Amino acid sequence: MKPIILYGHHAGPNPKKVVMVLEELNIPYEVKLLKFPEMKQPAYEKINPNGRVPAIEDPNTGITLWESAAIIEYLVEKYDENRTISFPPGTPEYYYAKQWLHFQASGQGPYFGQAVWFKIHHKEHIQSAFDRYINEIRRVSGVLNGVLEGHQYLVNDTYSYADTAFIPWFDIIPWLAGDAIDLKKDFPNVHAWLNTLKSRPAVITGLGKVKSEAPKKL
Repeated sequence: MKPIILYGHHAGPNPKKVVMVLEELNIPYEVKLLKFPEMKQPAYEKINPNGRVPAIEDPNTGITLWESAAIIEYLVEKYDENRTISFPPGTPEYYYAKQWLHFQASGQGPYFGQAVWFKIHHKEHIQSAFDRYINEIRRVSGVLNGVLEGHQYLVNDTYSYADTAFIPWFDIIPWLAGDAIDLKKDFPNVHAWLNTLKSRPAVITGLGKVKSEAPKKL
């Protein structure tokens, strides 16, 4: 099997969850790190017209994909024949896992990302805007905290890609929110869940492979 090419950036949470899935499934891959200006150049926009990361090129199928949730769905449907981190098609768990992946992509990522924007990228400091997204982070965390009450994982108490998808954005909470959010105190089920997830070798590799740095102003 030829290595899948993964395009990422050292400060981006989204490529990391793709790395975690690749690692869990033992799929060979190569990471190509881009700088922000390179994402807006014609060469990369041919791969991802949206000019963001991640994107993948799979030389085994000729498929090029962008959007992390779509990439994860592709990887598990194409390569997780043993259902290592996914569920058999047609089962309730199959759809529940998709549900959580979509919640991550629509509910977690955008709110966390906007908090980052208003913390460091927006030209003017607008405290009310930053507070709005910090409150949304708390709301999303509360949803997960309630669902995880008495459960180790999101779907059928079985580790799956649905859990994986949430990890990288939560990993920036200390830098992003500071004292405003204390996961251990305010969302103990989420805190315990993340600690369990972060003990997995694939997650450790994913968090370190695309090395984290605090985002800088563009």
